[in-house]
Amino acid sequence: MPEAVIPPATADLTAEDQKLVTLARGSRARVGAEEGAAVRDQDGRTYAAASVALPSLAVTALQLAVASAAAAGATKLEAAAVVTEAATLDELGRAAVRDLSADAPIHVAGPGGSLLGTVTT
Repeated sequence: MPEAVIPPATADLTAEDQKLVTLARGSRARVGAEEGAAVRDQDGRTYAAASVALPSLAVTALQLAVASAAAAGATKLEAAAVVTEAATLDELGRAAVRDLSADAPIHVAGPGGSLLGTVTT
């Protein structure tokens, strides 16, 4: 799958979006995963997840966070965040967010929590 290029960071995050980064960092660190992600739904509820890599199942952190939101009844996402060491955003995670929201920003941060950029398409 192709990956989305992360544009350079140009603005500071709101407090609510910074909370998503914090949740994503915690999810990643808790299990030593490659990535952590968090999303906020239309009601302000948040869902966090880490990537899963099993012999029979591979799910990106962002896919799992979106799936958790959808399973809880979310119909729209306000924003998402991914914490990763990768230089690009995986297409599967981006597509999962776009399934629920065409315009939710996806903030991408490094392992230390510093914003690398925001994907809006």
